[in-house]
Amino acid sequence: MKNIVFLSLFLTFLLSAGSALSAERGYRVGDGDVLKVTVYDHPDLTTTARISSSGTILFPLIGQLQVGGMTGEKVAGKISNYLEDGFIVNPQVYVFVEDFRSNKAIINGQVRKPGLYELSGPTALSELISKAGGLGAEAGDTITIKRKISSQGKEEKLLSVSLKSLMGEGNASLDIPIMDGDSVFVARAGIVYVTGQVTKPNAYTMDEKTSVIKAITMAGGFSELAAKGKVKIIRKVGGSERMLENVSMHMAVLPEDVIVVPESFF
Repeated sequence: MKNIVFLSLFLTFLLSAGSALSAERGYRVGDGDVLKVTVYDHPDLTTTARISSSGTILFPLIGQLQVGGMTGEKVAGKISNYLEDGFIVNPQVYVFVEDFRSNKAIINGQVRKPGLYELSGPTALSELISKAGGLGAEAGDTITIKRKISSQGKEEKLLSVSLKSLMGEGNASLDIPIMDGDSVFVARAGIVYVTGQVTKPNAYTMDEKTSVIKAITMAGGFSELAAKGKVKIIRKVGGSERMLENVSMHMAVLPEDVIVVPESFF
């Protein structure tokens, strides 16, 4: 639980430390966005235009220009190339998004308020989690983002984010920009159950590196009556339960394993 609280505070820090800037660099403009385009030393070309439903804007000297799905940097480069072709020598073009359209993304899984959220401008992963009320008590390390990579939405790619890596490195650039239509899923942490002759029998959050001895340590260690050499694991295999006897203390545990520490009678 302490890790979840710390992670929530860390995500808040990322927001204040510039994760939104990272998102803005990756933001792709589209239908409804309002762009302000300026060309250095050519004030007559300053243009404010809303992107049409077909993804175009009207720009002086050029006419209709397809910009939908491009970043602001790419739009500036495209306009610069057109202007350089017979109009202006070495044009310096700057593009700013003055008003963002209402994009949407879905977040489900281990967040406090899963659902569909509007993205008012560039939105980083941590900001979307914040909109959803923060991480749930059983949030795991893995977040999966399903993203459309074609205009028809028929092709998708999956992005995987490790919250531990994000938190450990403290690098705001790892805070992935959320795009229109993204589906975000925060996985549930694996749970291992420790029972029998331990100090604090209970269910504990685990990861892929959790061993039998680590789980027992999380449960406060062996009691005075524990048969340390006869620890068992009850594991679900193919829909049925299997008993593993006298397991090694260094054996890796799996989600939903039940570690049983029997009592020593000698």
